[in-house]
Amino acid sequence: MPSTKNSAISTRQARRGHGRVTLQDVAEAAGVTSITVSRFLREPVMVAEDTAARIRSALAATGYVPNKQAGLLASGVGNIVAVLLPNLSNSIFAETAQGLSDGLQDAGYELLIASTSYSLEREEQLLRALLGWHPAAVVVTGRRHSPATLKLLVGLKAAGTPVIEIWDHHPPAPGTQRARFTQIGFSHDEVGRAMAAHLLAAGHRRLAYVDSGVAEDYRAHERGLAFMAAARDAGALATVIASPAGDAFDAGRQVLGDAVRAGAAPITAMAFANDHLACGALLEATRRHIAVPGQLALLGFGDFAIARQLSPALSSVSLPRHAIGTQTARSLLDALKLSRPAVSASLPWALIVRGSTQPGAG
Repeated sequence: MPSTKNSAISTRQARRGHGRVTLQDVAEAAGVTSITVSRFLREPVMVAEDTAARIRSALAATGYVPNKQAGLLASGVGNIVAVLLPNLSNSIFAETAQGLSDGLQDAGYELLIASTSYSLEREEQLLRALLGWHPAAVVVTGRRHSPATLKLLVGLKAAGTPVIEIWDHHPPAPGTQRARFTQIGFSHDEVGRAMAAHLLAAGHRRLAYVDSGVAEDYRAHERGLAFMAAARDAGALATVIASPAGDAFDAGRQVLGDAVRAGAAPITAMAFANDHLACGALLEATRRHIAVPGQLALLGFGDFAIARQLSPALSSVSLPRHAIGTQTARSLLDALKLSRPAVSASLPWALIVRGSTQPGAG
């Protein structure tokens, strides 16, 4: 026989004729006020645990789904955090999104994520669309934006909406417009120089940086410029190779093959914009019986799981993928809940030496 509370809910649903459970229904089922239920839905941590347990049980029993639009109309600002990432299929950015979610969900905030496909024009279009949700905060990837996007971000910041640029840490000159934005990430210039330094320390003097096949992946380009500068400062020969568009594994294979056919002064070390390119090159080197690292050293970026599974294992740059998300969440909550300024943070990365650049390593 159904419980009294469930019978009451069913009766109210039948009376209304639309089958939609209301906030008041949940409140009555939980034995609390509708204000308490509303507070729980906005900020679960602000409700006592025993009360929260009753509300969770009532939500499950009633099947209540909050009306986000109604809440937005009532408050003018939602509990949405708008996040613009370059690529949703890349595990690097997926881990950052997970870190953001892990850090924000208990505080009652939800992510609204969109992919820019590395396009500044698309970033502008998506930002305009996401602003229609009146987000509580905005997270964008990198520090380069179209003039129109930059104007929107500056306006948001001036209006009190937190804006954070992730996956980058490049402090601007004091007093410039960019000083308004919090940055959480790391210096791609430093990474590029460290990649070159590692290969130079191993004795290589003919180096190449294999750039991303994405024209607007400026962070990869920045690492390449720093790599080239460090190599040339050391008196080494260095070149940039633009990888073809398309599948990164195939592109890495093609780049390796082209380099082998290039001529009399072969490259002895290659650094790559990402691990997928590097893994493709390593597989092609194995197919061609090129000794790695004896004849050719290969260095990746990203430290994907596959890097550790190849033979030899791929040396790579390990990145704070999840930590960028969790640190961004903490900074947002400081700004949203405590009215503290969001603080920029340079997070640690590490060059992991394995067998593809050093015999016997990894």
